[in-house]
Amino acid sequence: MPTTYSYACKDYPGMENCPGHVVAETKDEVWKLMELHASIAHGEDPSNWSDEDRAFLSDLIKSS
Repeated sequence: MPTTYSYACKDYPGMENCPGHVVAETKDEVWKLMELHASIAHGEDPSNWSDEDRAFLSDLIKSS
């Protein structure tokens, strides 16, 4: 069975009520979907995320 990667927005502190969840075949695809979700659902500009933010988010991506 191929590996998949996922991110649940509710795992990020302060976003516990967000139902956003993405699953993809690659981490790169998950990142694109995370950025799109953040932009549309939360009005964020992912280009403003710091290296520390990105490192924290990376730790929230799960593989299965």
